[in-house]
Amino acid sequence: MVMSAPAQQRTLRSSALILITAIGVALIVLPIALGMFSRAPRGADMIAGFRPYMTTARLDGYQRELRQIDVGVREANTTAAAALGSIPARPDGSFAARFPGVVAFGNQWPRIDANMTGMLTTIQGNLGNYDAVAALPNFSLFPWFFVIPGVLIVILIAGSLARPRWWTGIRWALVVLGVGLVLAPVAFRMFTRAPAGGHMVDAFTTIETQSNVEQLQRDFGSIAGGEGAIQLELVPALHATGLSAAQIASRYPGIATLENSWIPILNDFTPMIGAMSDNVGNYQAVAALPPFPLFPWFFVLPGLFVGGLAFAAGSRGRAIRAAVVPASHSQSSEGGP
Repeated sequence: MVMSAPAQQRTLRSSALILITAIGVALIVLPIALGMFSRAPRGADMIAGFRPYMTTARLDGYQRELRQIDVGVREANTTAAAALGSIPARPDGSFAARFPGVVAFGNQWPRIDANMTGMLTTIQGNLGNYDAVAALPNFSLFPWFFVIPGVLIVILIAGSLARPRWWTGIRWALVVLGVGLVLAPVAFRMFTRAPAGGHMVDAFTTIETQSNVEQLQRDFGSIAGGEGAIQLELVPALHATGLSAAQIASRYPGIATLENSWIPILNDFTPMIGAMSDNVGNYQAVAALPPFPLFPWFFVLPGLFVGGLAFAAGSRGRAIRAAVVPASHSQSSEGGP
C-alpha cells in the first residue's frame, strides 16, 4: 500500500522528532556513562597542579640543576678522589673505604641522571601540548557542555508536542542549537587542542604512575644522601689537606657549584615531585576518558543531526500538528460529529 504524500510527510517528521529526542537524551547520558562528572574535575585539578612547573624557564632550570649535580658528582669521584686517594701514609684505607657514601652515590648517579633527564625531556617536549589543553575551558565544565544542550533539546521537543503551534519557533531554536554544537569545538579550537591533549596523556603514561613516582622519590632521596656525603665528608677532607674554601672552589668548581646550589635545587625539585605524586590519581582519571581527539566530534555530530533534522522537518504549524496529533482526532475535528 502506497502512503499518501501528507502521510509520508507526517511519518518523516515524526521520525525526525524521535531522532532529535534520542540525541538530546544521549547528550544527557553521555557524560554520566563516561564518568565525566568525577573524572573531568580531576583533570582540572591536574592541569592546575602542573601549572607552576610547566614553563620553559622552570623546565630549563631543572635540566640545568641536573647538569650541576652531574658535574659535582663526577668531579667528587674523579679529581677529588684522585687527590684524596693519593695522600700517603693514611691509615684509614682507600678513597672508597673512607667515603663510601660518595662512591655509592657516584655508582647510582648515571642511572638516576638518565631517568630524571629522560623524564624532564619528555615533559619539556609536551609543554606545547600542555599549553593547548590548559587553554581549553575548565575541565569541570565539560560534562555540562553535553547535559545542558541535551536538556534544552528535550524541553524544546516537549514544547512542540504540548504546543504544536509553537513549532516554527521551536524548529529554528533547534537549528540554532545544532549550529551551536557544531561551532563550539571550532570556537574553542578543540580540533587542534584536543589531539594535543591526547599526545600529552599518551606521553605521560610511563611518568604519572605510582611506581615511577615512588622510584623518583627514592632517587631524589639518594641525591640528597649523596650530596650530604660530599658536603659532610668530602669537603671537610679537602679542607684537612690545607685547602681554603677559595682554593677548593678554584680546584673543584663542580663541587663548589653543587654545594652553593643545593638548597635552591632542593627547593625546586621537592614541590615538583610532590605535585607529580599528588596527581597520579588525577592523571589516571583523565587517561580513563575517551581519546581526546574524539571530543570535538561528540559536539559536531549531534549538532549536525539536530540542526539538519530540525531544518528538514518543515516549519508549518499545520504539518507538525498532523505529525503529533492522532489522525483520527484530526479527522474528527475537521468532519464534525
